Amino acid sequence: MPYVEDMKERQQRHLAFWNKENHDRPTLLVTAPKEGAKHRAVTPPPTLEQRWTDEDYIIESSRAWFESTWFGGESLPTINPNLGPDIFGAYLGCDIVFGESTSWAKPIIQDWETYRVPAIDTENPWWKKMLHMTEHFVEDSNGDYLVGITDLHPGSDGLVSLRGPQELCCDLLDYPEQVKQALWDTMPPFRQSLDTLYKLTTRHQWSSTNWSGLWHPGNWYIVCSDFSCMISQEMYREFVLPELTAEVNSLDASFYHLDGPGALKHLDDILSIEKLGGVQWVYGAGQPTAAHWLPVLQKIQNAGKLIQVEVFPQDLDVLLENLRPEGVMMNLSGARTEEEAKALIRKVEKSYKRKYF
Repeated sequence: MPYVEDMKERQQRHLAFWNKENHDRPTLLVTAPKEGAKHRAVTPPPTLEQRWTDEDYIIESSRAWFESTWFGGESLPTINPNLGPDIFGAYLGCDIVFGESTSWAKPIIQDWETYRVPAIDTENPWWKKMLHMTEHFVEDSNGDYLVGITDLHPGSDGLVSLRGPQELCCDLLDYPEQVKQALWDTMPPFRQSLDTLYKLTTRHQWSSTNWSGLWHPGNWYIVCSDFSCMISQEMYREFVLPELTAEVNSLDASFYHLDGPGALKHLDDILSIEKLGGVQWVYGAGQPTAAHWLPVLQKIQNAGKLIQVEVFPQDLDVLLENLRPEGVMMNLSGARTEEEAKALIRKVEKSYKRKYF
């Protein structure tokens, strides 16, 4: 790879992380402006939608970023095809509206008595667009960088795209059996989309990755239910957990994206999923940083699960003192220069105090 010189070693470090064999230090993802490199400006397309969908622009701007970026630790140069978190719902018939930093769906379910989750229509314009984007990136990469699988949100999040969050909350009470059936009916299109994109992305790379930055040689994914923040533990167990467990059991490896303090009430149920590999804890904007969530991270680790969490320099002392390195991945943030990033890595390498719990 032109952007990193030790790709095989980084892949081995990712494998060690998955196997909890990174005994010397936590696995680290850290990037910073590359010393002596000037960022090459790329002119964006004129419209907002084109900035999301123009594949040549995405490739050119990504390569410009790669050229001027220092990739530290186990970080990997990756392009992740991205049309927003509602793309799975768009495969099933809803439309997408683009904003500056995200997109959202236009719900289509009006009547649960007549609605059935469809198979993916191969002529669906959003499905065709995602396949074309992914294939274009793969062909351009030819091994220069990794290509990830887009951010799929099946299950309860997929139904949110199709129905709307407030409406779906009411539906759990008014149409519980129809919702349960619809949740299970998202599984075949989820597997179809994941398997199709996996075959495309592995054309020139031995691996699978996505927006999380984690790499695995198999067909793995990061599962989630952002909708879970809006429902009780009892409803989570009744509606979300069965289908989510089936998602996890269908994968070679998996992580759960646990997003925000409102989702913490479900952590025990999440940790009970035997095949689940790990938990990505996202404490959220405006919340205290990683060190303040030490009991949460220790609970995940003591349950035998892997951890991924964003870490700032002020968090390091607490986390290095109180977490075992095996199976911990830290996304190190806050480095303004390449030297600052290297200093953070040296701190992790030198300051870690081995303890046995």
